[in-house]
Amino acid sequence: MNKTFIFSDLNYMGQCPQFYQNVIRIQRCVTFNQVKGIFGFDDSTAIGKIAFPAIQATPALSTSFPDIFGPNKFPCLIPCAIDQDPYFRMTRDVTPKIGYQKPSLLHSVFLPALQGAQTKMSSSEENSTIFLTDTAKQLKNKINRHAFSGGQATVEEHREKGGNCDIDISFQYLKFFLEDDEKLEQIRKDYTSGALLTGELKKILIDTITPIVKHHQEARAKVTDEILQKFMTPRKLAFNF
Repeated sequence: MNKTFIFSDLNYMGQCPQFYQNVIRIQRCVTFNQVKGIFGFDDSTAIGKIAFPAIQATPALSTSFPDIFGPNKFPCLIPCAIDQDPYFRMTRDVTPKIGYQKPSLLHSVFLPALQGAQTKMSSSEENSTIFLTDTAKQLKNKINRHAFSGGQATVEEHREKGGNCDIDISFQYLKFFLEDDEKLEQIRKDYTSGALLTGELKKILIDTITPIVKHHQEARAKVTDEILQKFMTPRKLAFNF
C-alpha cells in the first residue's frame, strides 16, 4: 500500500487540478483529423469519445500525480494489451511537444477464449473463459467440457499422430500459468508425440490453475472498502527521488 496508488479517471480529475491541466495540454496537441485516423472516428462520433484519448494519455505524465512525484518529470512505462496500443502511440507523438519523454510500452498477449483462438471471450458467455470468481468445480468443468482440443478424434489416432499444441487451449493456457519452462517443454513434446492424451493435458492445466485462482479469491476476500479507499486516496508514497 505504501508504494501503490489506484485511481479512477472520473474521480481523480476532480481531486487533482494538475491532472485536468495535463488533459488540456494533450488536447491542444491532437487534431480531430489525427484521432479520426487513429481510432476511426467519423462525423457522427460522440464528442466524449473524441475527447477521451487525451484522458487515457494523461497518466503517462508524472506531473499528473503531484502527491507522488511533485513537479518532477519522470519517464513512464506502460504495460498494456495490444488493443490499448493506439492510445499510447498517440501519447508518444504528443509528449515531446509538451516537454516530456515518450512513454515506453510493454505489450502483453491476450489469453485465448476456451473455444479457441479464433473465438472471443465474453462476460455474457460464462463458458468462454475462466473467471477469477469460478469455484474449483466450475473451473474443472469448463476446462474438461469447453477447452478446445488439439488432439485427434480417437485415442489410437492420437497415439499415432500426436496433438497440435498450437491450437490446443489447455497448452496455450499453460504457456501463461505454468512457470516451469522445462516442464512445459516436456509437455509439448509428449503431447505432440501422442504420449500425452488430451484428458491428461487438461488435468495438468486444472491442477496448475486451480491453486492460482484459489489464492486470488482468498486475497480478494480480505479486501475491504476501507482498504480500497486507502489505495485510492491521493498521498505520498514510499519512494526516494
